[in-house]
Amino acid sequence: MKYVVVTGGVVSGLGKGITASSIGVLLQACGLRVTAIKIDPYLNVDAGTMSPFEHGEVFVLDDGGEVDLDLGNYERFLDITLTRDNNITTGKIYQSVFDRERRGDYLGKTVQAIPHVTNEIHDWIQRVSKVSVDGKEGEADVCLIELGGTVCDMESEAFFRALSDFEFRLGRENFCLVHVSLVPVLGVVGEQKTKPTQHSVQALRALGLTPTLLACRSAKPLEKSTREKLALFCHVPAHHIFGIHDVSNIWHVPLLLRDQNVHLAILERLNLSTASQPELSQWEQRAQRLDTLSSVIRIGMVGKYTGLADSYLSVIKALQHAAFSCEKKLEIEWVASSDLEDDASQSLRTAAWTKLKNVDGVLVPGGFGDRGIQGKLLAAKYARENNVPYLGICLGMQIAVIEFARSVLGLDGAHSTEFDPATPHPCVVYMPEISKTRKGGTMRLGARRTLFQTTNCITAKLYGNAMFVDERHRHRYEVNPEMVSSLENAGLCFVGRDETGSRMEIVELASHKFYVGVQFHPEFKSRPGKPSPVFLGSSKNFPSLSTFPVGLIHAWLQG
Repeated sequence: MKYVVVTGGVVSGLGKGITASSIGVLLQACGLRVTAIKIDPYLNVDAGTMSPFEHGEVFVLDDGGEVDLDLGNYERFLDITLTRDNNITTGKIYQSVFDRERRGDYLGKTVQAIPHVTNEIHDWIQRVSKVSVDGKEGEADVCLIELGGTVCDMESEAFFRALSDFEFRLGRENFCLVHVSLVPVLGVVGEQKTKPTQHSVQALRALGLTPTLLACRSAKPLEKSTREKLALFCHVPAHHIFGIHDVSNIWHVPLLLRDQNVHLAILERLNLSTASQPELSQWEQRAQRLDTLSSVIRIGMVGKYTGLADSYLSVIKALQHAAFSCEKKLEIEWVASSDLEDDASQSLRTAAWTKLKNVDGVLVPGGFGDRGIQGKLLAAKYARENNVPYLGICLGMQIAVIEFARSVLGLDGAHSTEFDPATPHPCVVYMPEISKTRKGGTMRLGARRTLFQTTNCITAKLYGNAMFVDERHRHRYEVNPEMVSSLENAGLCFVGRDETGSRMEIVELASHKFYVGVQFHPEFKSRPGKPSPVFLGSSKNFPSLSTFPVGLIHAWLQG
């Protein structure tokens, strides 16, 4: 097994995840099989209990793992299916060490950071890197490892030490370190500054690691003089220093790396040979087409975390995949749901409603907590009454059910027990098997099967007239089974249910152009070349845009 480790310096948020994913794309295009691991040095066991404002969205895997959003980048770029163990955290490592100590595995030894914690990291990496993630038998050729945070973060020290020991154990021909650093330009001087990267490399060496390649993030292409200066002071060959400047879309990044022969430098270091040059024609076409799109489709994202786009990263990517497949340029109108409510200020309310009334489709994504719930209900009502395409995901589906119960069934006070435990009409209730005392890892998580109750519905046809679909879930609340018959008698159709038939998974409104709610999260399995059917529709099965059924994007095109 060969390992490519990606670390970061100077500041966080430089794009280590995109860099690692793009390196993976290059290696795959050279004919190699690739897997990926993300190391997050925080003490949380996983990302499941973290606020999106803290760390962006929580990405959910097939096995129910709640992980860092970078694993979503790996799955989308590399078209692989990862597991919860592909996300290592300090919490997981220490939990494993403590469990082993309690079992007596250390045979009376004093348990210490070195070697016991570092060995646990080594063992974890080697065990997980051998698991196939591409559906083929056998191990991958290369394992990408991204270490979150930056050099000199106190919480990362154990991982840097472990990786230093790991390189010594493996041998340099099996270990390639790519260090991502910032090359800023000061506005007054206008010169690319190398000192931050010099200091970052110096700090990395103090931790026992020497970069094989330097990835320099900058606003403009890296200048030759900058590259030469970095080579001189960082002791990295000039042809191993490459630039990643700002680009119009992230699909250009693998192409940038290819054009600078990054793959050759990595293959040389790892003593790997391939019979072909990287085949990236599909990436070239995507990147160029996306830059030339001019016809706009505008989707209103009505949510709670609109101040941080990373909170809805997978939803954004799924919308982009769908819009791109329709030759449309996506524009997202961010509508803070609380701004739609009556108690918002006049200026905020006016601005929010103006946005909402000028979009081509409305999307209410998942979320937790009662802030902005009334605004989401108002958005769902607006979409339903005005025949505007609506897609509700997880909480967004529950919102559609609550609004329908209030407005159509006339059930005043109908609500979810999550937000009003004393509601006289509980449309959404806590699932009985879910713990009420422990939060972490206790939701209904991962890939679950949804059975279509009829093939004569929009969603079943979007999935190619399938009898069932397996999608990823993350929720504690469900539609109250006791209210289903009343809702269906009034025209709301629960066309998808779980395997027991008692848990509602998909809801549609037959009289509407496209009014769909799904309890699962279809965005997590969307890929650039394979958009989620719920977001897109199926142009293969329904080539005419004037023919129903249609997904969220096609619904607007049809209208």
